[in-house]
Amino acid sequence: MTIRVRSLTDPQERHAAIPALSDLRIRIFRGWPYLYDGTADYEAEYLAEFISEPGAVLVVATDDDVIVGAATASPMAGQKTDFQLPLRAFGLDVAPIFYFGESVLLPEYQGQGIGHQFFDAREAAARAAGAAQASFCAVVRPHDHPMRPETPRDLTPFWRARGYAPVTGLTAMLKWQDVGDAAESAHQMQFWMRDL
Repeated sequence: MTIRVRSLTDPQERHAAIPALSDLRIRIFRGWPYLYDGTADYEAEYLAEFISEPGAVLVVATDDDVIVGAATASPMAGQKTDFQLPLRAFGLDVAPIFYFGESVLLPEYQGQGIGHQFFDAREAAARAAGAAQASFCAVVRPHDHPMRPETPRDLTPFWRARGYAPVTGLTAMLKWQDVGDAAESAHQMQFWMRDL
């Protein structure tokens, strides 16, 4: 097992990675707590739009040449207006905020420090871009959700150890189709932030 974590900066290399990244997102987000029933077409479109944004960061973990994990980030000002609205309504200026999108890693590669490398790379890119804060969103699910595993993986200690904290009252609503559902539904997303 030869794991390599690096940022993809070449546009052609980024776009060539989209199919593998789409598959990875679908596989990981199908599990708890996202329970996302995604499609390859939607994922490809989303990723192409995200990584084409000026200032966007794409970090991948590869085992030999196979992508086994990925993390994205972008200036918040480059995100969709609907996603910026909760921050603006909360009284925040989005210009100095860097948004961390997904951080996905196949289960067999977890616990090896790759998640820290993903955050290190994105935080370094945010600082290099002059950002003052970093943020990400985490889905909020009820404790009595019928698909909740008996012992779900809790990333809260990891995020807090990195200096992030949930911002009380700062949430967004995003729609997607849950596994087993026939249509999209709204899901509450909690913003976490830290100063850089």
